[in-house]
Amino acid sequence: MNKKLKAGVLGGTGYVGQRLITLLHDHPYFDVKVIAASERSAGKSYYDAVKGKWKLSQGIPDNIGPMVVKDLHNIDEISNEVDFVFCAVDMPANEIREIEENYAKSETPVVSNNSAHRLTPDVPIIIPEVNPEHLYIIEKQRKRLGTSRGFIVTKPNCSIQSYVPAINALMDFRPSMLSVCTYQAISGSGKTFADWPEMIDNVIPFIPGEEEKSEQEPLKVWGHINGDEIVKAYEPVITAQCIRVSAAEGHLAAVSVSFKHRPSMETIIDCWKNYKGKPQLLKLPTAPKQFLTYFSENNRPQTRLDREAENGMGITLGRLREDNIFDYKFVCLSHNTLRGAAGGSVLTAELLASEGYLEAKCDAGK
Repeated sequence: MNKKLKAGVLGGTGYVGQRLITLLHDHPYFDVKVIAASERSAGKSYYDAVKGKWKLSQGIPDNIGPMVVKDLHNIDEISNEVDFVFCAVDMPANEIREIEENYAKSETPVVSNNSAHRLTPDVPIIIPEVNPEHLYIIEKQRKRLGTSRGFIVTKPNCSIQSYVPAINALMDFRPSMLSVCTYQAISGSGKTFADWPEMIDNVIPFIPGEEEKSEQEPLKVWGHINGDEIVKAYEPVITAQCIRVSAAEGHLAAVSVSFKHRPSMETIIDCWKNYKGKPQLLKLPTAPKQFLTYFSENNRPQTRLDREAENGMGITLGRLREDNIFDYKFVCLSHNTLRGAAGGSVLTAELLASEGYLEAKCDAGK
């Protein structure tokens, strides 16, 4: 890109917001111009707003620390300073829906980490390597919102990022049933072990809302555009269990799958190894070169060893074998706050920019 786009980060003081800021530092397409958060943080320098709350091993970028945090409710002010925003706020769903629509109606596109709009019929849930064609619904959404450039795009729940790409690579064989159990790191709740010492040496067999998202969001990702909405796929039928485990980062999934046209194990592994999506073809900055990596070792992938594959943007798989009830079973792993959250949003924004959906606003009045 000849000129970097001006980005805002809503919810920039939280875990995902912090990830976004570190990923956007020195990004070739985007330049962070605004950090916004709740009224509690507004008016403080970013250093002061996250003092005692910085959760990452990387330090705060030098150019970001002195920035004054804005109140995310000052939509007109913020919209005049940015070309688009990332949204990673921690608010009730109804408030998130309202704030994201108001930004879109101010002609400021929203790339959202939140679940509030994922099931809105004309808002796409994007995994860039899986369903980039769903971006075409943006024109229908703009008509509903009454905008010329504003819109909302979401990324999916972090719990589905490991297994949806793996199954998507096998869609030619028509997967019909899918059983998945996810073992999810504590960072998925925005916490570290320092925040949540009760999770050390512990497993909690319930994460509010996760199983419903894991069963429904993939069907929208695999759906199709019909008129002014995205119609969910009816297959594969998915059943999910989501469990919180004592890991800092990384969501591991144990998957069993049946197909209408059963492939061989060799074919499955070959499909995984050779799978490429649009981000790989476009060579987008955040895109992993090898999207899906299969391990032949029986004890891989491991959360601690393999979550950083391809800078945390790759998916790792292993233990493919026949199943007594389904056709096959395997395990897969994704980094939940990189591929599953902030990194997935940045990659989605890169795709949006490359496809012409994100552009610089008119400089007049700025």
